[in-house]
Amino acid sequence: MGELSVDLVATDRKFWSGTARSVSAPSVDGQIGILSGHTPLLAVLRPGTVRITATGAAPFEVHVTGGYVSVDDNLVTVVADEITPLDSTEG
Repeated sequence: MGELSVDLVATDRKFWSGTARSVSAPSVDGQIGILSGHTPLLAVLRPGTVRITATGAAPFEVHVTGGYVSVDDNLVTVVADEITPLDSTEG
């Protein structure tokens, strides 16, 4: 399986950058799953959870309040109004 280069950016800072096997994001038209080789895409995000399966690291999730996601030539850019980490190990 190929890799994606991913940039996860909030309006005030770069939150995370790295490689991933997959990205899932909540668009206004429904959940989008992105794998290597995905066709070019530009979509508006609704509030929800972005899931990133990072290469060589544990998958992680963040909550976004809106923004957009773009895909072009295995480069995924998620620009969100606000990003809040979700830690499933807390409790």
